[in-house]
Amino acid sequence: MLCQNCGKYEATTHIKRVINGETGESHLCSKCARELGYNDFFGDFGFGISDIFTSFFGDNPLAVSSGRTERCSGCGCSFDDIIKTGKVGCAQCYEKFFDRLLPSVQRIHGKAGHSGKIPNMAHITQAGTQREAAKEPTVQEKIAAAEEKMAKAVSEQNFELAAQLRDEIKKMKGEETK
Repeated sequence: MLCQNCGKYEATTHIKRVINGETGESHLCSKCARELGYNDFFGDFGFGISDIFTSFFGDNPLAVSSGRTERCSGCGCSFDDIIKTGKVGCAQCYEKFFDRLLPSVQRIHGKAGHSGKIPNMAHITQAGTQREAAKEPTVQEKIAAAEEKMAKAVSEQNFELAAQLRDEIKKMKGEETK
């Protein structure tokens, strides 16, 4: 897409504005964006966005490049490129530079592993291995669970539920002997 201002160069700056509920978009080349005052967002603060990421990677002793620069096979990005730009080139970069990225990710996020809920039907664990399918409870386990529910129902004086559970237990015990 060409710059909407000059129409000569490729648009590299995309600006979206919402004014009084109406959305407007502008696509500008870097020259027109600079002329119109859309410079580096962090320019007034005395540092650039890459400086923020460099500070996370900067004290990493592995970040110092050796004589030979390793590059990602997917995008050709080096670890030094990631440090300078603050951007990871592609998904393969995470695998290639895992040992060097992990300490920084832990520093930024506090941890590097998932700590939320995992759905019952999830087939893959955090480590990426196949998880065992949920086991169907045995008849004895079902009977024990029903007996606990029945005891609770009796203690709460919910005799109708207790009678229903008693009948279910009898059925299950009959199936157990078959």
